[in-house]
Amino acid sequence: MSTSPQLIPGKNNNPKNFLSRLFHLPLTWRITLGYLTVMLLLPMLALFQKASTTTPGKFWSIATNPLALATYDVTFTTAFLTALVNGFFGTLIAWVFVRYDFPGKRLIDATVDLPFALPTAVAGLTLSTVYSDNGWVGSLLAPMGIKVSFTRLGVAVAMTFISLPFVVRTVQPVLQEMERDIEEAAWSLGASQFQTFWRVILPPLFPAILTGVALGFSRAVGEYGSSVIIASNTPFKDLIAPVLIFQRLEQYDYTGATVIGTVLLIISLVMLLGINWLQAWGRRYDKT
Repeated sequence: MSTSPQLIPGKNNNPKNFLSRLFHLPLTWRITLGYLTVMLLLPMLALFQKASTTTPGKFWSIATNPLALATYDVTFTTAFLTALVNGFFGTLIAWVFVRYDFPGKRLIDATVDLPFALPTAVAGLTLSTVYSDNGWVGSLLAPMGIKVSFTRLGVAVAMTFISLPFVVRTVQPVLQEMERDIEEAAWSLGASQFQTFWRVILPPLFPAILTGVALGFSRAVGEYGSSVIIASNTPFKDLIAPVLIFQRLEQYDYTGATVIGTVLLIISLVMLLGINWLQAWGRRYDKT
């Protein structure tokens, strides 16, 4: 296999030589870079370019508007909490699928992928019906004073529903590849089940859990279809940022929508970089 060419120009190279190197990359490199440029880089650059047409003062005013700040809180706080919840229960579900056999296992395993195929609007309609005061689950929670549909809790339920498969499908292959001999060796040396899980199983599993949490968080932040139906979309209550962007577009406020979208993109990138740093730290810890 051919090694990757040097992409960073040296001291004696000029931009023309650098561009010529780019054009002489292997075909797979050119296809990859072209696809990433068209599908990822150009849309992001277009968003930043549109946001840069406004003055810094106006950008800051739109980005820090009390309504916008409230939507950031609802969106990111709820997405982060649901990602943590799915990190725990998704790992538990993956553990059960890998380590236990039971009737209907294949059917339940396939059902986990349902949020991938189900249209988000259908998911929102289903969840709002099930968790309404007259629904199957909502009717049981209503006597306890717990209201789900058309509240911020409903947004959390929708985000949990659509992001759960990311954790399960990320952790499950890692569990399948783990050898049971290491666990049995730990047991033979006198380790308890908790010590075996904490010191033997969790360290190699931790990067996969973080990856699933990061993917679930990213999916929850960008969720629109299910959240807009199960929430009341009331400002300062359960209005999420994607819905606010859509409302700005309906009002032909393209600048405001672009500014809020840019803020969402920047915050998401920062949080994902932090999670990636934790993943790298976890791998280094596992090696040591």
